[in-house]
Amino acid sequence: MVTILARSWGEWIIEPLARFLGRLGLTPNAITVLGFLLTAAVAVVLATGQTQLAGGLLILTLGADAIDGALARMMNAVSRFGAFLDSTLDRWTEVFLFGALIWRFLQTDQDTGVMLAAAAMATSLLVSYTRARAEGVGLTCKAGLLTRFERLVIFIAGLIFNQIIWALWIITLLAGITAIQRIWVTWQADQATG
Repeated sequence: MVTILARSWGEWIIEPLARFLGRLGLTPNAITVLGFLLTAAVAVVLATGQTQLAGGLLILTLGADAIDGALARMMNAVSRFGAFLDSTLDRWTEVFLFGALIWRFLQTDQDTGVMLAAAAMATSLLVSYTRARAEGVGLTCKAGLLTRFERLVIFIAGLIFNQIIWALWIITLLAGITAIQRIWVTWQADQATG
């Protein structure tokens, strides 16, 4: 739901920006890689303990995540490799961000934070894996409470408002539920076609 609203509101900003970057000669895949590198840099900021700054910078990286797809559609350059690259680098960014938190929590002896960040990372990756695996066996699976965008919104809010522990609890719980939902939806789709 949040993803749909953000996409409709973001079109006013994202599409003109995508057109501008396209005129500069940037390709969708270049924007994907640039967004990944920016997020990796934010993870370094996060690892140093500057959580509110990292949260603010992450808001800026959300745009790159939407711009690459918009530019690909405008240029009629949607490709399987582009989708693969985008999805793969999205997983890496999640690992970097949660990994940065784990590092920070280890440095400050916050065992609960370490466990929660690891659990949030695991359940977030499971959400993506269940969809990818379903699609790998020929079934569609986009259902669920918490997409990557919603996870990022919760993560960013936790950083900005200094409530990252609560944000990690929410991500862990809802991402876990989403992974289970996707298993259920995939099973139902398999039964319907089987």
